[in-house]
Amino acid sequence: MPKDASGPPRSLLVLGGTSAIGLATARRLIARGARLMHLAGRPSPALEKAGEELAALGAEVRTVAFDALDPESHQASLAPVFAAGDVDLVLLAFGIAGDQARDESRPLDAVRVAQTNYTGAVGAGLLCGAALQEQGHGTLVVLSSAAGVRARRADFIYGSSKAGLDAFAQGLGDALYGTGVRVMVVRPGTVLAPGTPRGDARLTTSPGEVAAAIELGLRRGSETVWVPGGLRLVMSAVRGLPRPLFRRLTV
Repeated sequence: MPKDASGPPRSLLVLGGTSAIGLATARRLIARGARLMHLAGRPSPALEKAGEELAALGAEVRTVAFDALDPESHQASLAPVFAAGDVDLVLLAFGIAGDQARDESRPLDAVRVAQTNYTGAVGAGLLCGAALQEQGHGTLVVLSSAAGVRARRADFIYGSSKAGLDAFAQGLGDALYGTGVRVMVVRPGTVLAPGTPRGDARLTTSPGEVAAAIELGLRRGSETVWVPGGLRLVMSAVRGLPRPLFRRLTV
């Protein structure tokens, strides 16, 4: 049965169960009443620890074996999650930054970045979108990046993978429009670890700030969320820069 999308989610599937942003979002949603958490990722002590920490906050936590680099296994991994009951929110939070300098000289490493950030997300995103549509409600939140707006020399491998993901997520949102399911694309700037010097506040953010923006976007029914919000104007200007000037950017 369709559900009122304006209410807080009660059940959450995090694809990328050890993601700092994914876990920060889960903590915020538990505080708002979410009680069932599916953490999907490669089996590891880190995944188990993340589950224990969320369980200590009052949620029922189930870990799910999931490998973004093995799309053929996604159906077997994710189908049981949806078969066990409705999922209100899917957060697609997995991804890797890679190492631009290294990956340029090691093409297979560059391919791994693309396969994780784009190919793996396409397979998982389509499966989850179809499952949400079948149950008649739900939101798919896709962690894109401001880096995908226009790939820079300094990180064009990562940026191009996020550009593909962003375009895919927007298209999937259009395909699901009117079905009771929506897609929200989140475009953070550079996400800093705790204690890292902040630098330009227009371009940088933290996992906690992204989580807060996701929560606000859910309440507002947003389709696109920029974090920080001022990044939208910055990237709009960057998108329009002549290419010779763009090449000189170091931020």
